[in-house]
Amino acid sequence: MKTKIAVLGAGSWGSMLAAILDANGHEVQLWTRSAEQANELNQHHTNSHYIHDYTFSASLQATTDLEAALTDATDILFIVPAQATRSVAQDVNQILAKLGTKPALIHGSKGLETKTYLRISQVLAETIDPNHRTSIAVLSGPSHAEGVTQHDPTLVTVASDDFDAAKHFQKLFMNEYFRVYTNSDVIGVEFGGALKNIIALASGALAGLGYGDNSRAALMTRGVAEISRLGVSFGANPLTFAGLSGMGDVIVTATSTNSRNYRAGYQLGQGVPLDEVVSNMGMVIEGIATSQAAYDLAQTTGISMPITEAIHAVLEQKETVPDAIHALMTREGQTENG
Repeated sequence: MKTKIAVLGAGSWGSMLAAILDANGHEVQLWTRSAEQANELNQHHTNSHYIHDYTFSASLQATTDLEAALTDATDILFIVPAQATRSVAQDVNQILAKLGTKPALIHGSKGLETKTYLRISQVLAETIDPNHRTSIAVLSGPSHAEGVTQHDPTLVTVASDDFDAAKHFQKLFMNEYFRVYTNSDVIGVEFGGALKNIIALASGALAGLGYGDNSRAALMTRGVAEISRLGVSFGANPLTFAGLSGMGDVIVTATSTNSRNYRAGYQLGQGVPLDEVVSNMGMVIEGIATSQAAYDLAQTTGISMPITEAIHAVLEQKETVPDAIHALMTREGQTENG
């Protein structure tokens, strides 16, 4: 059955998820704050700032009118930057109250809210009244928009406390090049998706310094270990971190130049100041804000997260990348499973 889906956020991943839903035969309204971007999508069917050399279907429509996007929508996909989710959700809550509708919610943002340290599903649950939503789910996994444009077989996870909601979104998104698995571990899926960006920054920094396969394999493996430690302390299933939204997402994000976090880390490794890195990127680097939230959580909980602490020190300009690597490598010996 054809449904109307509001996709909030027209960055690279938001616009490609919208394209997938459109290709699957659903009515999709893509919302953006930028009138210029909406006009480009509607008139030229391109999104050149985020996706190069790709033409969207003419049936995919963009708008800057949030109420128009939400009207008659049975489902809402939030794909805005983590730090913008609360403000957008507050606007959505007001409009849903006015419309009197109760759609299913899903998000694909990968980050933690700074200061509150909340996961994105928690921000949505706190901000959007239960009377204005039927369920909350999260979509995550090893996926770059650039690969989806080529129909590169992509596998992701949809997690929800409501199994029917997870199955619902699995059916909406899945097709011959985009395979979706269900999961009930929302905590693990969100922590994996958020914290892998920190590992991607570190991996890019290693590459920027000229280090090779050995160092990055070690980084990713130990990175998953510390992500798992923190996630499990909040109730996550440790097996989740061996799956698509854990190790899978770390691999794709920490090895690919399609990852803006990896590219940002690469520049840091080459000695480019952080403010220049942010300016050069022209897009949100989720790992920067997430590293602060993860660092604070590690300090509060007493969870050992040496890679996160090292990246935090670099971003705070307390250590250079070479000094941070030296400090990590010369730490007191540990047991691998400790």
